[in-house]
Amino acid sequence: MNIRSPGFETLGTGSLEILRKRRGPAIQSSSASIWNKTGIGSMGEPIARLGPLRERGGGVPPSSASTTHERRQSRSIRLLPRSTLRRIVRLSAVVVACYLFYVFVFLRKSTDSVVGTEGWDGEATVAKADLPDSNRSGRPPLPQLAINQHVEGWLSAGSLIISSGLVALIWAALNFSFVKKVTIAGAITPGPGETASVLLGVDDHRSPEEIILRLTEIYEAIYVGAESFLSAEYKVCTQFVICFTALVFVLVGLGTEWDYTRASLTAVSYALGAFTSMASGYLGMKVAVYSNVRTTVSATPGPQGWTDCFNVAFRAGAVMGFALCGLGLLVLYATMVAFKVFVYHDAKDWDTLTECMTGYGLGGSCIAMFGRVGGGIYTKAADVGADLVGKVVHGIPEDDPRNPATIADNVGDNVGDVAGMGADLFGSFAESTCAALVIGSSLGVEGGWSALLYPLVVSSVGIFVCLAVSFLATHIMPVRKEADVENALKLQLIASTVLMLPAVYFASVYYLPETFEIRAAVGNEMIQLHPWSAFVCVGAGAVGGLIIGLITEYYTSHSYAPVRELADSCKTGAATNMIYGIALGYKSAIIPVLVLSSIVYGSFALCDLFGVALAAIGMLSNLATGLTIDVYGPVCDNAGGIAEMGELDPMVREKTDALDAAGNTTAAIGKGFAIGSAALVSLALFGAFVTRIRVASNDLKFGNGVNMLEPITFAFLLIGGMIPFAFAAMTMKSVGLAAMEMVYEVQRQFDEKPHLLDANPSEKPDYDACIAISTKASLREMIAPGAMVIFTPLITGIFFGVDAVCGLLVGSLVASVQLAISMSNSGGAWDNAKKYIERASPDSDLKGKGSDIHKAAVVGDTVGDPFKDTSGPALNIVMKLMAVLSLVFADTFYAINEGSGLLKL
Repeated sequence: MNIRSPGFETLGTGSLEILRKRRGPAIQSSSASIWNKTGIGSMGEPIARLGPLRERGGGVPPSSASTTHERRQSRSIRLLPRSTLRRIVRLSAVVVACYLFYVFVFLRKSTDSVVGTEGWDGEATVAKADLPDSNRSGRPPLPQLAINQHVEGWLSAGSLIISSGLVALIWAALNFSFVKKVTIAGAITPGPGETASVLLGVDDHRSPEEIILRLTEIYEAIYVGAESFLSAEYKVCTQFVICFTALVFVLVGLGTEWDYTRASLTAVSYALGAFTSMASGYLGMKVAVYSNVRTTVSATPGPQGWTDCFNVAFRAGAVMGFALCGLGLLVLYATMVAFKVFVYHDAKDWDTLTECMTGYGLGGSCIAMFGRVGGGIYTKAADVGADLVGKVVHGIPEDDPRNPATIADNVGDNVGDVAGMGADLFGSFAESTCAALVIGSSLGVEGGWSALLYPLVVSSVGIFVCLAVSFLATHIMPVRKEADVENALKLQLIASTVLMLPAVYFASVYYLPETFEIRAAVGNEMIQLHPWSAFVCVGAGAVGGLIIGLITEYYTSHSYAPVRELADSCKTGAATNMIYGIALGYKSAIIPVLVLSSIVYGSFALCDLFGVALAAIGMLSNLATGLTIDVYGPVCDNAGGIAEMGELDPMVREKTDALDAAGNTTAAIGKGFAIGSAALVSLALFGAFVTRIRVASNDLKFGNGVNMLEPITFAFLLIGGMIPFAFAAMTMKSVGLAAMEMVYEVQRQFDEKPHLLDANPSEKPDYDACIAISTKASLREMIAPGAMVIFTPLITGIFFGVDAVCGLLVGSLVASVQLAISMSNSGGAWDNAKKYIERASPDSDLKGKGSDIHKAAVVGDTVGDPFKDTSGPALNIVMKLMAVLSLVFADTFYAINEGSGLLKL
């Protein structure tokens, strides 16, 4: 008989005989767990429907003569059912077949061919000298440039993009297979010559099957909670996407004099971006939940334990990172190819094609907004509630199984820090690529299809670089002790950035024409560019992102002075801790803002707004690595929680806490990357918006730039600066309200079940009630902030005109960058200051866990939770979403009284 659990492969038969013999009270108690509750209520699939753990194969079957049919019915939730896996295999075969067909048939008739050859659609390609001038301001025709033959066929940009996307998906599958090899039974069952599992304490006399059952039920609780929340959230998102898709169609049609083709394609790309974002977030959650318990059981004593548990968490992150990059890249490219093949055949129409693709970025950003805000409210409501009542009031450890909010807290790590972050960075990738495509659309006329795809080429090259760099952490320089953890993660960022530079240089020289021209954002001047200038812009973004990440690490890691000084400030109480932490956040914004300013100035001076868009793509060029270490952190956090709730040896929790501490730092670094790239993306999108208005007005509007001293523009500059503060206030208040509900519920259970706080409690907490509170609160509270961000630019553009929109976007960008960096870094510093104090001994100056100094640090960490995980990270979506939404509806805004709005102010 095989023991199965949700998402697990067969757990093994090592404990089978013991399981058959032991049917005593201990196992009965272990099985009669949270699964016997009535369900989750309105949150989603009720737990009761899943059945008790014993009936589902987690324990002993009712009879050893169970039939095959009964054993099949006893299976629990899997990460993916076998039928789904078979469908994926078939789909992969179809994808590969289509790719081979593409290579052997279509690439032989590429549209990148020189004049006189056939295009992809089978018709003769128009000579570039005969193409009408796309500039409506009367500039001379673009020069005819020879297209190098080496971008054709096997080595075309399309081949590189498809190859990198498929490689990313295959590499994600391989990493998942490595994670899947770790079995809970194999780790728990004593080895030859051992009398007990190495994961149990000296005084722990539980049998292996009891540990298996306990870890399995904890895992299942986290799995079902995360699955139920995302299902409920995505139902709301799906309804929104359907309604907003119709709105996109109507408004784009209105702005283009009812060009139904363009309106339809923009709406389709919006829906594709939204659903791809949802798929990315869902995939990340599934992988993270699947891997958390495997990280726990891999934390065995000795150097090999460090290597194994780190590799499991790191590879889980790699599944998310590479799958998201590959999926996003393939869907974006496939959409562009479909639009090109069926509608926009000629190069002169590719500027319209790129404008239709802006819907892809808008869709990804809308879902990112709801994912970040909803997931952030969920996780921080549970975290704050658990900390205040559990650690501060009753003094029980973090993730103690007696705390009713502990399961909700661990669920929140997956739906907020994994699904939310995945959707956020997917949105950044989509928006930066779309901005570069719109601004550089003239590249298609001069350099052909491969040159137009240069922004996607940079991301494709990044996938191969990140794949090569991942071997540094798992094979070349594996983690063998605690000090290696942070160094291994930091090396990933540094190595991927360094290797990107030569890779991007050769890609630039290979795929871009020797010279090409971009129209200036201000005036009618044509700026002549070279491949090396594009490379410099991409490289500036990549290096600038690394600098921002390292500065973020300096201010948030307990290895450096700022966090240690913050820990010392807790000696005089929570108030001084709060003052110092807020000041630290403000101070940490100085260097990143200077770096961003330098990147903007240099890129703009070199390649105008196209350079700014390329810098944003450069900052996200190692996105696969960034996502890998972002997901790594929540997996380790969950692993520590499972170790605590499973009452394993303290050594296990020490290992997972060390991994988690490094993960907190790298998560802060990832947030720095996300904020920096969001600033550049927002500026590039703003430039694309101004360009679209110039084209729509035939240079009557913004031909000489945007005048910020126009009364309406300056007025909305102030309003735009207010939006991030209003958004932060709404999201933080939402966390506070949900946390209050959580505090009351946890305290109610402690009051009604006084034995719950005993060292060996005879009562069990009601985890489901806390999960339901977080779910309902997050779904309710995410609506208002999201609606404010989405509808503010729409209302501004429709009623007040395009001048007001310019002020709104600039004000929002400037304020969001400063606020996002300071809030994220303050929260990260408070968190690591608390962990630094917890590692101190009772005889040291910091007194360690349970001391008044520690309680002051817990207060700071509690306040910092919504700073770093709800409001701060979501602010980068605020500036991106407002900018891309304005770009999508730019023609609509201008169509209303020639950009003056309904009020004609």
